[in-house]
Amino acid sequence: MTTQMRAAVLNNYSELCRHLGLNPQLLLGEVGLTPALLADQDNRISATAVVSLLEKSAQASNCLTFGLRLAETRQLSDFGAVSLLLLHQKTLRDALHITIHYRRLLNEALVMHIEDAGKVAIIREEVVTETSVPARQSIEFAIGVLYRLCKALLGGNWHPQSVNFTHDAPQDVQLHKRMFGAKVEFGAEFNGIVCASADLDCPNPQADPAMARYAELLLSSLQREEALSVAEEVRQAIYLLLPMGRASIEQIAQAMGVNTRTLQRRLESDGVTFTDLINEVRFVLVQRYMANPQYSLSCIADLLGYSMASSFTRWFNAQFGMSPVRWRSINCPSSKGE
Repeated sequence: MTTQMRAAVLNNYSELCRHLGLNPQLLLGEVGLTPALLADQDNRISATAVVSLLEKSAQASNCLTFGLRLAETRQLSDFGAVSLLLLHQKTLRDALHITIHYRRLLNEALVMHIEDAGKVAIIREEVVTETSVPARQSIEFAIGVLYRLCKALLGGNWHPQSVNFTHDAPQDVQLHKRMFGAKVEFGAEFNGIVCASADLDCPNPQADPAMARYAELLLSSLQREEALSVAEEVRQAIYLLLPMGRASIEQIAQAMGVNTRTLQRRLESDGVTFTDLINEVRFVLVQRYMANPQYSLSCIADLLGYSMASSFTRWFNAQFGMSPVRWRSINCPSSKGE
């Protein structure tokens, strides 16, 4: 099944293109999209096409902050019918859980995980598509939208401690500083936002329980019948949990509410194994990490779940036909060798 998202994700795309001297119709055509398809915000469009479109647009405009500029135009209303339910949640934590629950109505490629670590909460986000395509712009767009959602609900009570990206910093970070108003960390171990746990539980002054119940009834009638395959659910879980060192089949099965053997059987029915999926995710993530000059090879091995650097090197050789040092010297000469 092709991963899809609402056409509303590209609201204001054409205007931003024209502002930067681009021809939006030409770029849309290159990825199989049309202005007519975007006219209805609830149309479903290919997530891979959108991810590719944002990368192409950034390259064509020589604007490495293209995705973030697009996120800067987002409004709560861009969430469509889900926006009414988000607006009336008791807390920001409740709103984020609603976003996770109804993400198939919004963006099937977006995965989110909330982790409490004492007084600090980490909101992790990843953009997952069927094919291995660069996703820097989509990740910045997604985190920019997440930040604006939190700001829309909490207003002056929203004070994140840091905004984190696994990719390296652009030459000009003024837009990041202006938009987030918090410490921005590039070359981080995850994509997402760090804030005080208490911020997630701040009361939402706009919340109306009656309106929330009405909105939930509305959304239950809109929820799409087709669900992600088990293989796709597991693959998305691996994206989030692998850098945390928690992407074992036992832990993912527990999170999905099944035992390990049941999950293995369901994956077999989808024609894949857990090993296939974890290798697939590693193959995508390793190229992102290798391109970041701030990541040493030992750090990359750790983020991919290898406790031994030698095991990582053997896996890399099998996948790419050369050592990670050799691959990096060819593709990323400015990166660290060790």
